[in-house]
Order: sequence, then structure tokens, then C-alpha cells
Amino acid sequence: MKVMVVDDEKDVELLFRQYFRKEIQQKTIEFLFALSGEDALDKLHAMQQPPEIVVILSDINMPGMNGLQLLQLVKREFPAIKVSMITAYSNQYHDAAREFGADHFYTKPLDFSTLKEEIFKG
Repeated sequence: MKVMVVDDEKDVELLFRQYFRKEIQQKTIEFLFALSGEDALDKLHAMQQPPEIVVILSDINMPGMNGLQLLQLVKREFPAIKVSMITAYSNQYHDAAREFGADHFYTKPLDFSTLKEEIFKG
């Protein structure tokens, strides 16, 4: 299963790689990381179509294209991809994320146990 994580903070990649270390080694999950909404879209467009990405986990507050803008574009261009939003700002964006088609909404700090359950639940 391929999962894309979109976050402008580089240390997020390390957190995901540490928490999902076992699943990565067993090849039950593969992560791709993008540092912006634009970077995520570029990577999606560069993949074979349709992309093999099953889930996108995106931060909301990023410079340039924010996560809500990315969510809208992904849902329009790649409707089969599930998109979950991640934010440090509690429920401030929850309604907009749901309106734009977010599958899940997580707040930081992430509860990786819950996140892992949701990813593998499909």
C-alpha cells in the first residue's frame, strides 16, 4: 500500500518512518513524502495513471498551496485516493475539510495507533 504524506516540516518524515518501521521493512506499506501541496501534485502527475497512492495524509497549514486546496484538487483529479487532513489547530478547519471531501481529520500531535488502524482499515 502506498501512502503519501504532505507536510512542510521535514521532521515529519522521520516520525512516520520510525513509527511504521516494521510495516516498511515488511513491505506492507510504502511512504512517499512531499513538502508542499504543489510538490504532492507534481509527484501524483508524474506517476503512472491512475497513481498507486491509496491514501494522502496532508497537513493543512503550509506555505503556498494549503492542504484544503490540495484536498479539493486531489478529489477532483484523483477521486479514488482517500485524503485525510492533519492540523495542529484543533477543529478550526474540520467543517471545511469535511465539505471538501476529507476522509478523516487528525490533530497534532498525531495518535499513530489510531492513524495506523485507519490506514489499514481501508
